[in-house]
Amino acid sequence: MLSGQRPVHSMLRHTAGRAYDELAWLAERGPLRTRGTRPVVRDVGYEVPRPGAIEAFARIGAGDQLRAMAFRLEKGHDLRWRCTAVELGGARMPRTDDN
Repeated sequence: MLSGQRPVHSMLRHTAGRAYDELAWLAERGPLRTRGTRPVVRDVGYEVPRPGAIEAFARIGAGDQLRAMAFRLEKGHDLRWRCTAVELGGARMPRTDDN
């Protein structure tokens, strides 16, 4: 979806809280769109800060660029994992609230 190959709404049921808005904001900017080549995951890692939460990263090759992506997954009461936060290469969606 960040490369424009899938619609953002395909992630709606896999996100919680602000994460969907963050993904939509990133997708508008097309950070992984390249001409002729598809993005490739180069490396993945994760930490478990507490049971039921995973903080993960991926290094993604997009054309001649290498991008860093970080995201947080949390297990809900229904035992499904959902993305609750996402960042790509330092780009962050502006906050709209005072919290």
